[in-house]
Amino acid sequence: MDTPTSPSVSPAGGQAPWPADLLQVWERSATAEYASLTRTGSPVTVPTTPYVGVEGRTLDISTGLTYPAKAERARRDPRVCLLFADPVGSGIDQPPTVLVQGLATVRDSDLQDNTDRYIRRSTEKLPEATKGQPRFVLQRMGWYFARIWIEITPLHVFWWPDRQLKEAAQSWHAPEGTAAPLSDPAPSGSQPKAWLHPPTSWRHKAADVCARLPLQDLTVIGANGFPTCLPVTSTRLVDDGFVVQLGPGALSIGNGPACLTMHSHPEVFTGQENRTFVGHAMSESRPGQPTAVRIRVDKALADWSIVGNRAQSSISFLRKGRLLAPRLHSEADRRFQPVPTVRFPPGR
Repeated sequence: MDTPTSPSVSPAGGQAPWPADLLQVWERSATAEYASLTRTGSPVTVPTTPYVGVEGRTLDISTGLTYPAKAERARRDPRVCLLFADPVGSGIDQPPTVLVQGLATVRDSDLQDNTDRYIRRSTEKLPEATKGQPRFVLQRMGWYFARIWIEITPLHVFWWPDRQLKEAAQSWHAPEGTAAPLSDPAPSGSQPKAWLHPPTSWRHKAADVCARLPLQDLTVIGANGFPTCLPVTSTRLVDDGFVVQLGPGALSIGNGPACLTMHSHPEVFTGQENRTFVGHAMSESRPGQPTAVRIRVDKALADWSIVGNRAQSSISFLRKGRLLAPRLHSEADRRFQPVPTVRFPPGR
């Protein structure tokens, strides 16, 4: 149902287009599930850090210049979604679950400004992630800090009191005709190939991660053509994939391409563990019963997990850097720009 909630005031002092009650969720969430569409129209969902846009009218995420797949999918097809269903580290008592469907605008025409912006915003939001790291080490991590931004103009917002989706969602919809700015022009040449290899079998450790990673979310294509990501309340491993259940207030789930994402991170954000499975969803719901969906898994995707204590996390992070660093110059060259300088503000 529609809600009469009044609009919020944006950081720029104007009227932000979304309900005010949801603003703190978007500002304070350490992670959100970001879903974009492949060339074949299948959803791929990745946990990422969300930010309220500079002018307070978009919800923004970033991706590394050296691993631009999330941005390139959005540049080809701007229909994306963000699911805010991870309360860990937000400091909010009993936050709602919020699904945002919108249009993405990719920004990579000024890599230096993008990098400065990411360093500023990320160290404000997640200061522990770089705390204690020598500055000379951070300044050599351009392969990570050089950024592409994805700015999302919300078109449809649905929210529930919690992850269980026990009741029908409240909703907000942008005025008819709302559009997003065009993305910056696509870079020249070919997108870099995948830099991590997926597991040879999707079943490898599937039972372990299914039982251990508490934040599990299913993404399908909604009736409106946008990716629709929803939290699952239970997951069961079966021969060809998983059977998941969603709360009775979940949006309608049909058959089609699907992505199941499992995620965990500590309260103080210093790393994360992720697993992602892609395949086909088939509804098994019965009238009057919670929504049940069978997911036939085709494969597991490669993941970028940073786990363990600070020393273990740092070693893992630097190993990944050795794979990504050679791409920094070539990706900047594709955009006819110099490699951005990593510049931390005074006092950091």
